[in-house]
Amino acid sequence: MQNIKENESLLKLNHSCAHLMAQAIKKLYPQALFWVGPVIDEGFYYDIDLGDDVISEEDFPIIEKEMKKLAKKNKLIKKEIITKEKARQVFADDLYKQSLLDEIEEDEVIVYRQDDFVDLCRGPHVSSTKELRYFKLLKASGAYFKGDSKNKMLQRIYGICFPSQSELDDYLLYLEEVKKRDHRKLGRDLDLFFISPYAPGSPIWLPNGMVIRKQLIDFWYQEHHKEGYVFIQTPQMLSCDLWKVSGHYENFHENMYFSQIEEKEYAIKPMNCPGGMLVYQNSIHSYRELPLRIGEMGIVHRQEASGSLAGLLRVRTITQDDAHIFMREEQLEDEIIRLIKFLDRIYQVFGLSYNIELSTRPEEKYIGSISVWDRAEKALAQACEKTNKTYKINEGDGAFYGPKLDFHINDAIGRSWQCGTIQLDMNLPERFDLFYIDEKGEKQRPIMIHRVIYGALERFIGVLIEHYAGAFPLWLSPMQISILPVNNKYHLDYAKEIYEKLFAKGFRVELDDREEKLSYKIREKQTKKVPYVLILGDHEKEMQKISYRCYGEQSTSEEELDKFIKLLEKQISAKK
Repeated sequence: MQNIKENESLLKLNHSCAHLMAQAIKKLYPQALFWVGPVIDEGFYYDIDLGDDVISEEDFPIIEKEMKKLAKKNKLIKKEIITKEKARQVFADDLYKQSLLDEIEEDEVIVYRQDDFVDLCRGPHVSSTKELRYFKLLKASGAYFKGDSKNKMLQRIYGICFPSQSELDDYLLYLEEVKKRDHRKLGRDLDLFFISPYAPGSPIWLPNGMVIRKQLIDFWYQEHHKEGYVFIQTPQMLSCDLWKVSGHYENFHENMYFSQIEEKEYAIKPMNCPGGMLVYQNSIHSYRELPLRIGEMGIVHRQEASGSLAGLLRVRTITQDDAHIFMREEQLEDEIIRLIKFLDRIYQVFGLSYNIELSTRPEEKYIGSISVWDRAEKALAQACEKTNKTYKINEGDGAFYGPKLDFHINDAIGRSWQCGTIQLDMNLPERFDLFYIDEKGEKQRPIMIHRVIYGALERFIGVLIEHYAGAFPLWLSPMQISILPVNNKYHLDYAKEIYEKLFAKGFRVELDDREEKLSYKIREKQTKKVPYVLILGDHEKEMQKISYRCYGEQSTSEEELDKFIKLLEKQISAKK
């Protein structure tokens, strides 16, 4: 699905449709007042104060009918430039527009007018309401005025607009697919995790979910071992003296959790980095040791606003697959090339393509000399080019301490998720006075890279649930094989024999000997998305074979058990 904001014609169309929706709502609810109605990646929304009235999704057909009536009138959408004082008169009874005007420094403002509806807006817009024919209102939610929980809760109505009915229909089908893949629903259906009101933003992992976590973590360690990483574990809580040295106490204070111990202030770590700095400081390093690759699968906690929490995709308890790599400056480009190839290899296992963004030096508030930044940015760019990876420049969006490469992975239905990052850091080595001893026996400052591949393990699992629509590949699937005897009286002993052999081989296998109809149990295993279902009856027992059905298929195949085991082992080994 393409990003609406990145397509100029779709952006204009959706921006204009937001105004059309607001005009229709004003007709139906004359008391309505409007805050802002921007274009977003997936369409548009408007924040609305309706007083005592509430708009629900059941009201959408009425609003859409009014929108279509207004669109048919073919009213011109006119841009007007007026003084701020004039604007205050136009919106004299609208406290939200007055607040918006307070934030505008210029003496003149832009308004857009269509028939009797006018709103503050910089545009752009289409020329006439007649162009706004193919739209759909999608959902309603709440949103605090200016995003501040101390302010009034407004109603936020979302919608989408396309230039043709076929494009709109395609998008609505896409939304149905998104709904089917919702990781929160699948998480419940497949018994993977839940979130308790006693721990908002902190998933509680059920046995099935723990299988997936463990497989991903084990895979992470195996692949990092191949790449020459060493592994550490740093404390969950550290003195605030450390967080002051790192700069987190000053710059990340609002997102941290604190505790007082023996009259000394401590903080639960929101990032693994300062602990990694202590590990590096713990011994003196020679240039011969570099690059030094240190990995930590560490759990961090961040105070995220409750309104922003979203299943596994936005959490407060985060398992971060961090690595901190220390090197000499001349090793930088080769190390980044190695990292890009590493991330590429990992993402290929999951069938995930990706796009790369190179974020460069901010215009203001950056540390280090411009020449160092230029060399660092050049190294990142050249590493992409030498690995034949295209990248998009994200001008001025680097952190104050260094440029970075962000990896946006694309799932099975085309959505983009930011996961991997290769971040250069010119700040922490300076703050912690890190050094290595060079060939001359002199101290030198190392170059440091922060790097994640999964990003947040919780978020990555959420993405994978939706990417696979809950039907995990065999190596990741919580339950790999389910054995169903046709009739317990005649086939249970044989089913137990098969179960014991598969269990001894290390497969995650279950024997379902419930007194239920076979057809019911087969349907249930399909719902639970078990990769292989073995059906054992008279024929299988007599021939000493097994019949199996793969997830999503209606037909069964017959095979000798040993050959079936080799088939599974090959599939798991290849991680296909």
